[in-house]
Amino acid sequence: MQLGVLTSLNHNIRDNLRAVRELGLDTCQLKCWNSAYLTDELAAETVAAAAEYNITITGFWVGWDGGNSVWNFTEGPLTLGIVPVAYRSERVKMLLRGAAFAKKIGVTDVITHAGFLPENPCTTEYHEIVSTIRYIAKTLLKNEQFFLFETGQETPVTLLRIIEEVGTGNLGINLDPANLLMYGKANAVDAVKVFGKYIRGMHGKDGEYPTDPRRLGVEKPLGQGSVDYPRLIAALKEAGYDGAITIEREISGDQQIADILMAKAYLEELIK
Repeated sequence: MQLGVLTSLNHNIRDNLRAVRELGLDTCQLKCWNSAYLTDELAAETVAAAAEYNITITGFWVGWDGGNSVWNFTEGPLTLGIVPVAYRSERVKMLLRGAAFAKKIGVTDVITHAGFLPENPCTTEYHEIVSTIRYIAKTLLKNEQFFLFETGQETPVTLLRIIEEVGTGNLGINLDPANLLMYGKANAVDAVKVFGKYIRGMHGKDGEYPTDPRRLGVEKPLGQGSVDYPRLIAALKEAGYDGAITIEREISGDQQIADILMAKAYLEELIK
């Protein structure tokens, strides 16, 4: 397994990739929450900077323009991902634009939070989402790309059911073990047993189960939350996963850098 970090696509892309190298990391996932950055010019600059600093971009994480995103249990189902009908069309368009950008920079794995996917497979909403995901997956299939679900907002069994029902062969999982806890959906070790061969990416992140039924659990520095990383790494190895672990720490400033370096040291001991 290799280690990496989540960084941003923006006009500072060269500095962002240099910072990855300065952290002593070889890989990264790029995230983008603004379609204004999905340009040919930035694609060329990204490719050049990745080559200059010898960084492998393992995945392209595509968000969506504007606000209207509330990361909790009460408004989240109405505002996050491609599930809400009010935002679905525009977000699918940005996702496909992001996939086209990823193709230009040589990245095969396109990642997003799909939203609070319906648990009940007998509803109209469920079948509409399956149809939407199949459309996305078939579009990416033409470019030999994979569409990865970032875990958290649905149970592993629901996600596995949708992957199998869509059935295009190019769907996968970006395992975020902390999100599984913070959304109260599963622990990561059990989730690996469910996802198995579909895991194509992973975030190195930690957190706690929610204790407030309206708000997510709290993110923690890696190794200080409830994710059992020793057992998780063992489970990933048993499942045959040998990809990157992309460290994510959702704070900013000097403490973010310190926590990333601490996570790097901790994970290096586990994967060696």
